Amino acid sequence: MTAELVRGQNHPLDRNRLEIRIAAGGPVVSGVTLADERGALTGVEAVAHPGAPRRTGIEVPRQAAAEHRIAVDLDALAADVHRVSVLLALPVGIGGPADFGAAAAPFVAVTGLDGTGIASYTLTDLGAESAVVAVELYRRQGAWKVRAVGQGYAGGLAAMLQDQGLPQAAELAAEIQEAVRDGLARSIPAPDPAPTPPAAAASAITPPAAAAPASTPPASTPPANSTPTPINYHHPNRRPTTPPPPQNTPTSAEAPHTQAPHTQAPPTPVAGDAPGRTADERLYNQVWGIFEDLSRTVAAYRSAMDFAQSRLAKELDAVNADPRNRVGPAADAARAAAHDKHARLAAQAREVLDRDLAQLTAEAGVVEPALPPALADWSSPVWHGYRVPGDYPIAVRLGDLRLPECPDLRVPMLVRLPMNRGLWIDSGTPAMFRGEGAPDGFADSFGPDAFGSDAFGPDGFGNGPDGGEPLDAAEVRRRALDTAVTLAARLLAAHPAGELTLQVIDPAGAAAPTLAPLLETGALREAPAAGAQGVAAVLGELTRRVDLVQMAVRNQAAESLPPDLDTAEQLLIVHDFPHGFDDRAVNQLRYLADEGPSVGVHLLMVADRAEAREYGPVLDPLWRSLLRITPVPDAHLADPWVGHAWTYEPSRVPEGSQVLRQVLTDLAEARRARGHSRTRES
Repeated sequence: MTAELVRGQNHPLDRNRLEIRIAAGGPVVSGVTLADERGALTGVEAVAHPGAPRRTGIEVPRQAAAEHRIAVDLDALAADVHRVSVLLALPVGIGGPADFGAAAAPFVAVTGLDGTGIASYTLTDLGAESAVVAVELYRRQGAWKVRAVGQGYAGGLAAMLQDQGLPQAAELAAEIQEAVRDGLARSIPAPDPAPTPPAAAASAITPPAAAAPASTPPASTPPANSTPTPINYHHPNRRPTTPPPPQNTPTSAEAPHTQAPHTQAPPTPVAGDAPGRTADERLYNQVWGIFEDLSRTVAAYRSAMDFAQSRLAKELDAVNADPRNRVGPAADAARAAAHDKHARLAAQAREVLDRDLAQLTAEAGVVEPALPPALADWSSPVWHGYRVPGDYPIAVRLGDLRLPECPDLRVPMLVRLPMNRGLWIDSGTPAMFRGEGAPDGFADSFGPDAFGSDAFGPDGFGNGPDGGEPLDAAEVRRRALDTAVTLAARLLAAHPAGELTLQVIDPAGAAAPTLAPLLETGALREAPAAGAQGVAAVLGELTRRVDLVQMAVRNQAAESLPPDLDTAEQLLIVHDFPHGFDDRAVNQLRYLADEGPSVGVHLLMVADRAEAREYGPVLDPLWRSLLRITPVPDAHLADPWVGHAWTYEPSRVPEGSQVLRQVLTDLAEARRARGHSRTRES
């Protein structure tokens, strides 16, 4: 049975030799891109198009047409190919429509070589787009799947290829359109059909589909009183150059000798089964693969539920449209049928969601225990065998992310190191967390490149840890500082000994009890800077460091740095901002937020934005330059693929556990043993 996909939905492939059949309302150009695990193209040789229709494992048509067949051999693809994207574009300069909104919705079907349907997708809701990524075949854990994409581009082929990271996008788009025009000029028009005697119409022979099995019995001659079929002018034994539109999967009666395809069982999940040079990089990429699959799986479920609901409303409106038919047995039966259909569609969508969630949950279950300390949860046993790393980590874990459809499946929130932006732990009041105090234009971003949303989600900001009573302002502030200490400890533990120096600004001295683990273990080597003078001294020192390192980098003169300069990366915790900050200190803080990350100076601010309102819009760039996280569950982050509002939960040390103190003690001992005081002299 062919799976009918909606946008974002995926379906496993049970074979590796495929045909992708395309049917559109008018001529379209088809092509294929071969991308790596990051979705990037290596060059123009990774694109199959009418000017270069053959690539290893791929063959596309040479001309624009209303119907296409693309041949795909997944076994023949290079090992570094992880995504096969099918592209459609409207040809330019042949008099057709300018965008897909003026044409019939394209239909794409993935079939076996024998015509057996695997999955299909109708690209609806296209408007001003003149190019679209229809579907993609992608590799996950050694198995291939097909995903309905439907991503359109109003900028045409050039914009679509540029979005896939091809530097020569404009040149290649022009080459493809030129090849299409040349092919159209060389094509021979079909002859006008000759008059056919009535007897010929009765005895017209309809050839079998080009991909039909040889054992398929010929169609029987229709009765004399039936409607005559259209005359077919093709030779009965010649494969047509333009294939017929994809057919439904033949039933057992139509093709009794066709062997049913083997249903491939879901692959057994294996930790580290993702591309990467090191084990940590493979695990990092695997977590992001789970993240992306979960995003698209839930998007497909929501789209299917929206479709079921809109169809129910449409059918009920049709029943109620005529006042004469609103009541009575026929109307009641129509309403019952509409509700039954809605229930079937909803059940089918939930079944697909549960299947995908089960596979993702199983994969997450084997990945989580294999994560190294920098990526692991504080409850992981890996922390009890912690050893100070000798190399810089690839990433660090800030917390977990989840969606309401699957609250038990939590995806680690990982950020690459070194961080390219600071962190802001929002210590705002519970009213702020419920979105009541969120200023206009406020946005967060997170991800490998850009991952952001200004959406405030449905999780009840400021609720208790288990959805209980809302927390008061004092408890939120305490948890915000506790989150900062936990994140600082994780960052210190993830770096080699002495490669990250921690400093704290606490103008009022109110953070001493929470900072005790850092001070008592020696992770924080100097007492927090207090008062206006302490704030000015720390900010002045870090500003000087940023200036000196930037000048040394620009002039390639690292040897000219002062010998007493601490060359280790710097992490500055700023507590209770803006208390103790004058205008000069505020400007220095903004400077560090903008310029610091590029030279190893990172901010970790604990602040309530409402308390800095007196500065007006002056501080808006500061807030936007920092990644906002919260000390309580909060749905304010969005994924880069679909835009779901994800609930973020900070990573906390289990109640009563001494693992954080033990890790910080081990780190301090390793630093003392190596005599680390990172200056240029050492």
